[in-house]
Amino acid sequence: MKTVSNSADWDCAYHYYYDGPSAVETRNGSGQVLKQQVWGITYIDELVLHVEATGRPSCALDRRSGLVQFTGMSQTASVPHRLPFKTELKQLLDLIIHSLYTRKEIFLRELISNAADAIDRVRFEGLTNPAVLEGNSNWKIRIIPDKSAGTLTVSDNGIGMSRESIVDDLGTIARSGTRAFLEQLQKADAKNRPELIGQFGVGFYASFMVADKVTVLSRPAGNPADGVKWESDGKGEFTIEPVEKPTRGTDVILHLREDAKEFLDPWRIRQIVKQYSDFIEHPIVMDVEREKDGARTTEEETLNSRQAIWLRPKGEIREEEYKTFYRQITHGFDDPLKTIHIAAEGAMEFRAILFIPQQRPFDFLYTPPRSGLQLYVKRVLIMHECEELLPPYLRFVKGVVDSSDLPLNVSREMLQHNPLLAKIRGNLVNRVLKTLEEMRDGEYDNYLKFYREFGMVLKEGIGTDWPNRQRIADLLLFESTKTEPGKYTTLSKYVEAMPSDQKEIYYLAGETRSMLEDSPYVEAFKAKGQEVLLLTEPIDEYVAGSLHEYKGKTLRAVDRGHIEADQDAAQRLKAAEQRLKGLLETLKGKLNEVKDVRLSTRLKDSAAVLVADEGAPSAHLERLMQRLGRAGDVPAARRILELNPDHAAVQALEQLHTRDPNDPRLETYARLLYDQAVIAEGSRIQDPAAFARRINELIVKATQ
Repeated sequence: MKTVSNSADWDCAYHYYYDGPSAVETRNGSGQVLKQQVWGITYIDELVLHVEATGRPSCALDRRSGLVQFTGMSQTASVPHRLPFKTELKQLLDLIIHSLYTRKEIFLRELISNAADAIDRVRFEGLTNPAVLEGNSNWKIRIIPDKSAGTLTVSDNGIGMSRESIVDDLGTIARSGTRAFLEQLQKADAKNRPELIGQFGVGFYASFMVADKVTVLSRPAGNPADGVKWESDGKGEFTIEPVEKPTRGTDVILHLREDAKEFLDPWRIRQIVKQYSDFIEHPIVMDVEREKDGARTTEEETLNSRQAIWLRPKGEIREEEYKTFYRQITHGFDDPLKTIHIAAEGAMEFRAILFIPQQRPFDFLYTPPRSGLQLYVKRVLIMHECEELLPPYLRFVKGVVDSSDLPLNVSREMLQHNPLLAKIRGNLVNRVLKTLEEMRDGEYDNYLKFYREFGMVLKEGIGTDWPNRQRIADLLLFESTKTEPGKYTTLSKYVEAMPSDQKEIYYLAGETRSMLEDSPYVEAFKAKGQEVLLLTEPIDEYVAGSLHEYKGKTLRAVDRGHIEADQDAAQRLKAAEQRLKGLLETLKGKLNEVKDVRLSTRLKDSAAVLVADEGAPSAHLERLMQRLGRAGDVPAARRILELNPDHAAVQALEQLHTRDPNDPRLETYARLLYDQAVIAEGSRIQDPAAFARRINELIVKATQ
């Protein structure tokens, strides 16, 4: 608090702050500004004071509370502070306000969901700190339509917000992935934008789809004078000022636009609540007028069924109810791909409804992993994103788990070491994997939909869930040199189809199928009728290294190490090595980039290829790490240049070397073969200009 004393030249001095810069302003008794002294840039015109006193009192403004106190007077004036939204939020609001939506009613679903969360938070805190309840634990979400004022209010008696928290929560989007979210929102069709808003967790701002001004009154437990009023028209700024609020909680008041007055009709409100929020645990109430015995009375009507769907017998629940509940917890509009209803009884009792989605949220792969399960204890929401219920590789699963055996005051630390929760987790993992197995075997088209959306995440389990590693491996799908584009095989089918003399499972990792199936690395395998798995997802290198073997068959990368040849091929190779020994030594001396030059049995149509040592990182892995900016994590290793002794180009080099081992053309042609091999593995050649020059020289000589 800073106070400015009186002066003989004016009636009162007002010293106030605005987000850093400050000013001194003087007014006479009529409120006329006599003098201003300003430091920096400030919004002086936003200071509105009404002084009904004479004399020369001093005054001061508390920047945090926004209260001006006049010394010697009993009155305190409220000074609204005008603050700007953060840049990302301005962009979001602009999209919301200036776009045409087909599902404007989503705003009410979002406000009700926020209100339910606020009640859950204060109820949970009240378990250990009863003082925050203030004797007000009759949980309700109240909807108040006011046709005369044109306002719709959603009120709760939840946790409430302080001045600091309301600025943080409503003035910014405090989470990662904001830029990606905005880009996705801009690209999305108008009809899909509300769904994205709900998924991102910023549904409060959907209010501006229907309101030209939003007022929020809120306070946490404590002094009624600690209430705060937040107000904005969604055009880039908001105001904050203190307000007296008798009860804890939050009131969101929407000043509806003319084209949104339908949301003041009770029947429309009932319809929206029934469609989107019927399973909210807390009562959603609205006062309605009814005629009874010739007199009009006002009664409180509960709009939602409040039934915990997961506690009801599976046979009593209609498919549409599952779909409605799924949309409620995911803030979406699509239907689940698969529903899993669990009612475990006996030594371990819990109930759960799990959903496998049809498609992944837009930010699923770009934000830190978050669990999709909510944990309840005796119908009390304990944790929104309970990571202890499912491992991260199953984070695509949405739903709720309710246990009556866990303590209500359970903490995250307790959950990490709770043996009962470990058993629940094991049960849930088993049910999810079993459901996926049933889909793979009996609903392959649906399983394919799932796999294309979440297969990359499922693969993480190969390296993190050792007990279930083989089950997860059986769920994986792969394209191969023997499948049509877009078709898949499994490891089980691969092993069943292996020739009797094949001892290993062959694979090649790279960016695209077209690049891999035409790669020199697979030529010999295709010629022998051996199948090669084509791995095109970034995580596949990690999967192959973690799995290592399947049903006794080792996984072997065809671009690394020696490939075992049959007896005839081995004899031919040995004879060629003796014949070309001098050429190989010469080329090795000319090409410092390679670790060795040797003959190959893996080539049929190509002249040369680069291979890595057994256990060394592949070229594909090096490229992945470079794109991630982590090239230093995988030091580049010199590779081995393998030559095809039966190729005409290699035989031409042999003749040239026989005539003159010092012929300068040997190095030129050797570098051409090396650059070809670099291109074939998908990497960039270090000197494209030199490569082009050598090609041009060959063209000139060939046409002379």
